[in-house]
Amino acid sequence: MSLNNYAKPILKYLLKILVFCILTLFTQIGGILYLIIEVTFKRNTSKYHLKKSGIFLATYLVVTFLIVPYIAQLFGREKIRDTELIEAHSFFTKLCNRNYVTSELQITLKEIAKSFQKQNPEIKLVYLDANFPFINGFPLLPHLSHNDGKKIDISFIYEDHEHLITNKKPSISGYGVFEEPTSQEYDQTGICKEKGYWQYDYTRYMTFGIVNKGLKLSEKATKDLLLAIVKQKQIGKVFIEPHLRYRLGVESPKIRFHGCQAVRHDDHIHLQLK
Repeated sequence: MSLNNYAKPILKYLLKILVFCILTLFTQIGGILYLIIEVTFKRNTSKYHLKKSGIFLATYLVVTFLIVPYIAQLFGREKIRDTELIEAHSFFTKLCNRNYVTSELQITLKEIAKSFQKQNPEIKLVYLDANFPFINGFPLLPHLSHNDGKKIDISFIYEDHEHLITNKKPSISGYGVFEEPTSQEYDQTGICKEKGYWQYDYTRYMTFGIVNKGLKLSEKATKDLLLAIVKQKQIGKVFIEPHLRYRLGVESPKIRFHGCQAVRHDDHIHLQLK
């Protein structure tokens, strides 16, 4: 057998391993479902690859939306329910099972949203990444700590060109559009990068596209949101860049600097339970 004949099966299996790893890291359950279908689906079926892909997609959707929410309860987690107060910024978050929290955080999010909407009617609490449905300690990449159901990222509030606050966000993912420090503000982002923490602003490459380019940060509404978060007794820590903390004028011992080993937090607010 030639070298090419040896190489092809090896590359084929390496590709399957790569697909398994990617699906597992980004959806938690996708890799397992892929492996099950890969093992059980008969290779002599006509249009093998097309049918296998279709079966995987159908199975993934059924399991994600109809089965996982019930099994997650056994692990102490709940799917965040979209309401008139709270919604996911992206369907991708829900599709990839990144929208699970503990029941305590679910209740806390409702209280934050209610408090915030009293001053900002019809503006929702929009969340980005939360946690996977199963297993404490399982990483939710690229985050360092979203692994126990007690953490979630919340989007800033923005205003349009007419200075009206809106539920719209500037990027498809909700991440990566930064509120840079001014020349008069403390530049923690620059300090971290100067120290060699190259990953500190790599989320600028994870916007998945810029939309609503005319949006600007609503400092008043975002301050209202931050105040609604820190006043909740269940909240233990809140991460936001130092220059925004001082720009918004919110003082609380709960607001911390997340460290240069993480990524910058001037595109969202991270909050977590005690």
